Amino acid sequence: MAELCEIVATDEIISDKTTFSCDPIISLEAKRKRMERRRFKILSGGMAAQPENSKRQKPEVRLERDESSSSFTNSTACDVPKYGVTSVCGQRREMEDAVAIHPSFCHQDSTNLHFFGVYDGHGCSHVARTCKDRLHQIVKEEIEENKETGSQWKQTMERSFSRVDKEVLDWSAGSCSKCQFQLPKCDAAGSTAVVSIVTSEKIITANCGDSRAVLCRGGKAIPLSSDHKPDRLDERLRIEAAGGHVIYWDVPRVVGDLGVLAMSRAIGDDYLKPYVCSEPEVTITDRTVEDECLILASDGLWDVLSNETACCIARMCLKNGQVPPCLPSKSNEVEGSDKACVNAALLLTKLALVRNTTDNVSVIVVDLRRKQHDVAEHNSNKL
Repeated sequence: MAELCEIVATDEIISDKTTFSCDPIISLEAKRKRMERRRFKILSGGMAAQPENSKRQKPEVRLERDESSSSFTNSTACDVPKYGVTSVCGQRREMEDAVAIHPSFCHQDSTNLHFFGVYDGHGCSHVARTCKDRLHQIVKEEIEENKETGSQWKQTMERSFSRVDKEVLDWSAGSCSKCQFQLPKCDAAGSTAVVSIVTSEKIITANCGDSRAVLCRGGKAIPLSSDHKPDRLDERLRIEAAGGHVIYWDVPRVVGDLGVLAMSRAIGDDYLKPYVCSEPEVTITDRTVEDECLILASDGLWDVLSNETACCIARMCLKNGQVPPCLPSKSNEVEGSDKACVNAALLLTKLALVRNTTDNVSVIVVDLRRKQHDVAEHNSNKL
């Protein structure tokens, strides 16, 4: 069976537009003049031509301040964690997953916040795409408008998820809304959402649905989210209290008046409210020097891989920093991504496909290892 893969990546294509003469005989004088013209063309983009005998000057590096932010536009690169991402269709006919990576998407108390999110759509892909395009923007607005402190992250994420859920429902109810599978109304579509905001000191994770975030710390797998399945005791009690029911049809499913769903929380799915809600569960985890990596993935990975196996594979790729034998030596990478993290995400995805996962697979691997001088500074602060 042929694999249908849609790797989320960008290629940098460098084209050489320089034309070369095909004359069989070129005098030394002509070559010298041609080289002078080429050098002038390169320097004329903002630098004056240098005298022939003068030393070449190093280009001046300028840091331009962003008008809408108090930080330098390229000064944030030093504290941006390394990451890698893959997203494949797998055995499904449609690609309904979406991923979002926004390094330094917001600033709080002179600290850069980095946003990572995985969205697993169902019914159609438009809800996952809306989450991808809007959720990080809404979180940023909530942080800036309410001046949130660390103790209020739960309220911030709850408001953000509620707002994006309302946007999805408003769009679905609109007269001009068009869905890939339903026209004109498409309220039978939704998406999971697991997002992690990484700072220098904490990891804030919000989850709605059965996508998952797992932290690898000191060789151990620590789940930062809990899957919202209908057979989870607290979720089943909440559903029944709202008037819904849970049945076992291959897997546990929420039953409403107009349909069923195999998860108890999601963005969208208006036809199953209030049994299926969009309220996220939020965890706040302090970072330590033992933290190695963070894995966010859709259930296409977690259905066939345990947390421990996924962390073991990611640790191996990050530690070795080499391409595993089963992967190509060169792979397309998202701009700003890290080779070892991309290899980890690719290997996890490949293993999920080999184990015959039946869903789309989306994986983000974030390298949380601190540099040596950061570790020394952290240890000195503890003394």
